[in-house]
Amino acid sequence: MAHERTLVIIKPDAIQRELAGEILTRFERKGLKMIGLKLQLLPEETIRDHYAHLREKVFFEELVEFMTNTPSILIVLEGKECVEVVRRMVGTTNARSADIGSIRGDYGMSVQSNLVHASESLVAAQTEIDRFFKPGEIHDFTKISFHLVYSSAERD
Repeated sequence: MAHERTLVIIKPDAIQRELAGEILTRFERKGLKMIGLKLQLLPEETIRDHYAHLREKVFFEELVEFMTNTPSILIVLEGKECVEVVRRMVGTTNARSADIGSIRGDYGMSVQSNLVHASESLVAAQTEIDRFFKPGEIHDFTKISFHLVYSSAERD
């Protein structure tokens, strides 16, 4: 099957609010294949690199503190058009305006404390997966339920 991979970070606010299981369950129930998963207190240098595009923003230091004070759950998901599917499931960055039914729309009220990060493109996904996962931490296996998730034409 032609498939994509994407990175999801269940952020510290979701961990503190005990929403991690609910969020992870949504991805599983959608039919996405989880091929990497770990709980990690993220190093400051990694977060500064990850959010380098926001370095000039007034909230940058607060964001770094937020992302490094509680562990996060890092997930690599795989599936057909996975990047776009996950982005739609997550919802817009401002959780107050995210669609109801999305993770942020259902559980969030903040721009910064918006529960999850999801890669925005295939290029970003590969960069981010490489940033947070070593090769031996990603597992390639046959998901036996894919025949129930995808039609035969979509599984090739």
